[in-house]
Amino acid sequence: MVRYKNVQLLLVAALTAFVIVSCGVNPSVSNSQLATMTGDCRQISHQIGETEICGKPQRLVALGPDMLELLLALDVQPVGFGDYVRFEGDYDNPPQQIPYLGNRITNPIANVGWSASPSLEALVKVKPDLIVSRELSADLYATLSKIAPTLFLKQYDTEANLRAIATAIDTPQAEQVIAQMQQTISEARQEFASTVASHPRVLMLIAAGTSEMRLVSSTDNLCSGLIQELGFQLVYPPNFDPAQQNSLPLSVEELPSLNQADSVIILGFDFALTPTVDEFATHQVKMAKQRWEKNAIAQSLRASQAGRTYFIPAYTCLGLPGPIGTELYLNELQQMR
Repeated sequence: MVRYKNVQLLLVAALTAFVIVSCGVNPSVSNSQLATMTGDCRQISHQIGETEICGKPQRLVALGPDMLELLLALDVQPVGFGDYVRFEGDYDNPPQQIPYLGNRITNPIANVGWSASPSLEALVKVKPDLIVSRELSADLYATLSKIAPTLFLKQYDTEANLRAIATAIDTPQAEQVIAQMQQTISEARQEFASTVASHPRVLMLIAAGTSEMRLVSSTDNLCSGLIQELGFQLVYPPNFDPAQQNSLPLSVEELPSLNQADSVIILGFDFALTPTVDEFATHQVKMAKQRWEKNAIAQSLRASQAGRTYFIPAYTCLGLPGPIGTELYLNELQQMR
């Protein structure tokens, strides 16, 4: 079995830098407003500036699973991928090497290194005609742009990013994908209506391995944003301003002050070991679940007493904040019904 090595995860940094996926650009904005057309070339606006794309790119590289997700949602098969997790060797068997998305990749693809610091040698070798990434440093953008046209997109701004990529690759599919995602959420809202009515208050925490838990803000990511779209109310301590703060360390001793929560969702991720893809989801929540179940204070909460504590892999809503991740996350949330 293929195993991950030298694991490093960017989701730790994301704890304090989230943006709700639903705050994308107005759906009425058309692709023509995102790009200035000049013959067969388009000027695509993104976080660093503008990039000119000519023709129809065929060899795309995704830096990060969030970007890979968007390409796959638009029916684009990439030639290269850089993950949040360091991986050795090329992706010659994507279903066993790329969590959640690998089974959607039809052919082996190149590993271009860690998404935050990709291998320039690997990128040159794969000969991309478009690189898509969340926003990183201006210096890296300048370097990547010498290899191929590059888009640095706003992290978690799914709708705007779909439109920008669709314009870059000259496909009209973005609006269809966005409409389907919105329809999926709308149907889920109806499915969860009775649960929202009977158990409206939710405490949402994130736990990374053996480190402290953190309270998840209402204004920072798909994880909490979708919960609120379904109609649930997030529970916070008196000293927490969800409109101003992204996250807050929370000790177990503080949990009784949040005992009004009907349910507790704990987003877990733990990459200290080397699980296979098949073990990926289970491994993310394993340590958080063990710690919670062994703690007397946590078990004294009314949500725990009622059996309404749910452990969900954080990767489904932090690593994949787009249309594919939305469905994965909603599937995880079904355990609340």
